[in-house]
This record gives sequence, C-alpha cells and structure tokens, in this order.
Amino acid sequence: MSRRDLAEMLHPLLQALIAAERPVLAEHGVTMWGYAVLGALHDGSVRTQAALAEAIGADKTRIIGTLDRLQAAGLITREPDPRDRRARILAITGEGHRLCGSIRARIQEAEDRLLAHLPEADRETFLRALHTLHRLVREAEVTL
Repeated sequence: MSRRDLAEMLHPLLQALIAAERPVLAEHGVTMWGYAVLGALHDGSVRTQAALAEAIGADKTRIIGTLDRLQAAGLITREPDPRDRRARILAITGEGHRLCGSIRARIQEAEDRLLAHLPEADRETFLRALHTLHRLVREAEVTL
C-alpha cells in the first residue's frame, strides 16, 4: 500500500498547531522559544544553558536574549555553577511554573479538540507512538 511521506503529512499539521499556539503565547507575553525554555525547565529535564540549548534544539548563543527576557520577567533564574563558574545553572521560578502550566493547558485544550476527531483508542495509540518517535529522535537512538 502506498502512503504519503511523514513530513508531507506532518508539516501542515505542525503549521496549524503552531498557528494555534501563537495567540496563546502572545496573550501570555512569551515567544515560542521562551515557551520551549519554560517547558524544558518546567519538566525538570535540564539544568545548564548548554543542556537547555541541546534539549530544545537551539544554538546556545542564540537563546541568551530569550533567557535574559525570561529572567527579567521573573520566570527563570540563572546562577553561576559552583563547580564551573563559566556555566550557568537554570531554574524556573514559581511564577514560571504557573505561567508554563497555564500556557500548556490552553494549548492542550485546542489540541484535545483536534484529537477528539479520532476514536479514543486511536488517540491513545497516536500519542503513544508520537511520544516514542520523539524520544527516539531526541535521544539519537534512530537515524533516518
């Protein structure tokens, strides 16, 4: 059986999802990169700027402005690493957790409306498969 390429199918979906996120992010005064930073810190998966950049797929020198804005807004903190003064330890503040949770809830409400078009079993399978593929690619366990 013939099928379309994954990128061909996922690209319009990704574009629609990003378009739906933009007004939510703007309402909360956060950029897409800012939300990516808050999400990574909210989930507790990173501690240093270098690890953060790798986790969100950003150049570590290009996220400095985003980190500056988030810090100025009281959403994150950056402290020198006592073991390596050149490195910075990142942490999300209580306000950052609250804001990230609020944004995530609003975005997932819209996603749930889209996913509601699938039977429940298909939704669960789709999300599980997407999570697995995301993990495999992020952890470089699979190459294309």
